[in-house]
Amino acid sequence: MDEILGLLPSRRRRSLSRQEFWTPRRKKLLEDIRKAMEAQEKGDRSVVRTHVRDMPILPEMVGATIGVYNGREFLEIEIQPQMIGHLLGEFSPSTKVVRHGAPGIGATRSSLYVPLK
Repeated sequence: MDEILGLLPSRRRRSLSRQEFWTPRRKKLLEDIRKAMEAQEKGDRSVVRTHVRDMPILPEMVGATIGVYNGREFLEIEIQPQMIGHLLGEFSPSTKVVRHGAPGIGATRSSLYVPLK
């Protein structure tokens, strides 16, 4: 665990070292990931689905495929070594970028009087 903590930024190190951090949901997620990794070694591809978006990515998760809930669907994320220290929720955006187009017919009061021909 000390080697893992050396790879993380200070805020993550502090939170991981506290006893309150390891809630039952996070413990269960880590157990499920370990089981999926064992099954993956045997040749079975399994995806662990979770709602725990604030779980930091640890080195033992590398190679696993995790479905992270974004409020509407589970987005599958394959954990890579560059992701260590980040949170799961960072890779599953919960909002879309709003791109406004041109106003349509009836969008403003003056557009009611525009002839359609």
